[in-house]
Amino acid sequence: MPMLSRREADDFLSARHWGVLATLKSDGRPQLSNVAYALIGGAVRVSITDSRAKTANARRDPRVSLHVASEDFWTYLVVEGDAELSEVASEPGDEACRRLATLYEAVAGKPHPDPDEFHAAQVADRRLELSFTPTNRYPVDGG
Repeated sequence: MPMLSRREADDFLSARHWGVLATLKSDGRPQLSNVAYALIGGAVRVSITDSRAKTANARRDPRVSLHVASEDFWTYLVVEGDAELSEVASEPGDEACRRLATLYEAVAGKPHPDPDEFHAAQVADRRLELSFTPTNRYPVDGG
């Protein structure tokens, strides 16, 4: 497994959009979820649903980790940080919907074809954004 430099690790993270998010259950064991993410403004951002285990876990204990693998699986990066949760989308076009639309565009590489439909779906699904600034990365050469 190749060791990444700090710059290579940041490039690796920003070039990908699929990973495994780990939150901590109340008994301390990890709860793992496959997620789409984007690195925006130095923060990892993930769309989540209010009723899911990862959301409850992050509210109780904000420590999270994201595992991202290369296409051949043998190069990987784990980034860790403390999650912040946005408000739950409650009406089309609110701040949560706008944040989620920005995230969608970063992952998809283009705007949603029907923003009104997108915002309505975020409200109906009770979506919100989990974000964190990576405070630790591994394996990274030199820390």
